[in-house]
Amino acid sequence: MKPLSFKSLKQMLDTLRTEEECRVYLETLRWNGKPVCPHCGSISEHHYKLTQNGEFKGLYKCRDCKKRFTIRQGIMFEDSNLPLRTWFHAIYLVFISKKGISSCQLARELGVTQKTAWFMLQRIRHNMKDDDIDFDDTTQVDETYIGGKTKRNKGGQGRSTKQKIPVMGLLSKGKVHTRVIPNAGKDTLQGVIYNLIKEGVTVVTDGWKGYRGLGKKYKHKVVNHSKKIYVTKAGFHTNGIEGYWSILKRGIVGVYHLVSAKHLSKYLQEFAFRYNTRKQTDSDRFNDFLGSFTERLYYGELLMKPEWRVIGLV
Repeated sequence: MKPLSFKSLKQMLDTLRTEEECRVYLETLRWNGKPVCPHCGSISEHHYKLTQNGEFKGLYKCRDCKKRFTIRQGIMFEDSNLPLRTWFHAIYLVFISKKGISSCQLARELGVTQKTAWFMLQRIRHNMKDDDIDFDDTTQVDETYIGGKTKRNKGGQGRSTKQKIPVMGLLSKGKVHTRVIPNAGKDTLQGVIYNLIKEGVTVVTDGWKGYRGLGKKYKHKVVNHSKKIYVTKAGFHTNGIEGYWSILKRGIVGVYHLVSAKHLSKYLQEFAFRYNTRKQTDSDRFNDFLGSFTERLYYGELLMKPEWRVIGLV
């Protein structure tokens, strides 16, 4: 079976109607006829197929390590009691919802509890990756703030607030990378830039003082918004990353309403993933996601503190 092309969510659900059809389709996307043992990594089309009452239901036994496994083991669906069809339904909905979908709405769509829907969304977000971005070309860099009301500074940025959560974004070659940062200070902003952007690349920012000094390692282009300059004479601007902020904030305010600092990073992954794959069809994005490397997210991990707090940056 080759990857199928679905024109809509309804067509996907009409095509993959049973758990068996979903299992076979997932095995096709991930294994392509050669099951992979999650215990020892053995790849073979000759792994033993174990039957139950004479019927094969996806349980294999490795020819090498002799351990049993299924397609769910080692990936995001491991130890989930939900049918694969329910997971497929949720994933497709998340991908086609440009501004996201709330756990309450997803619960109504799937017929599950809100808590279950929320955990499903967090598992899906956890596996939305942007690891393939290389910042080796002109990169727009900006920061924004997510959170409650605050008084703005004269410059309109509101950077001094303690109520809002600072978020940094980098946009290059049509792809965006965002992350929660502890503050918008020089050390933090430039630390991220030095870590991600190749030296010598053109970096475009606004006039915020946190970006001063980038000219030592990069071709730093400043767009002075305080003087109402939004595109320089040479054509440099930060309109791309600022447009992305608009999509992100409309989604958070309009759909989720409130996002905690603890989980904000996963919401950022969700919006960045949809943005970076916007040129793909919904079907291709769905198939690529199911066939890519995913990992299980434990509920206990969601209770941990954000990484940037754990490492003592604040």
